[in-house]
Amino acid sequence: GSPAGTDRIIYFSLVKETRSYIEKIVHQINGAYENGWYDACGVMIRRLVETLIIETFEAHAISHKIKNSQGDFFYLSDLIPLTINETSWNLGRNAKTALPKLKDIGDKSAHSRYFIAHREDVDRIAHDLRVVVQALLLVSKLKK
Repeated sequence: GSPAGTDRIIYFSLVKETRSYIEKIVHQINGAYENGWYDACGVMIRRLVETLIIETFEAHAISHKIKNSQGDFFYLSDLIPLTINETSWNLGRNAKTALPKLKDIGDKSAHSRYFIAHREDVDRIAHDLRVVVQALLLVSKLKK
């Protein structure tokens, strides 16, 4: 995907020079939002959160804590409480409070036949998303 025209949901500068796939996810989040594709935006928000959680556990060499016996990563519903309760880092109160809120829009956008996300749904979580992204980028050592 090409870069989004705006940074309405996630400032690209937050993820610049981290991982190319994280940068591309952020372009897709912003591009979906600016084009009014709010369900797509919600799904990509969920993907970004999940990716950053995995990056964080890997950076601390404890990814085994978030994998099943076959070596597959847990679903986001399991990753969130594990991330909040992990003692190898401290996300901060605001990120811990915000993290569970971000799962909901992605779940509804991906799995609910009757839910159609609206701009207000994404706007409502934009601040929480920024708080979580910044915290996870720092804790994962992807940003200084």
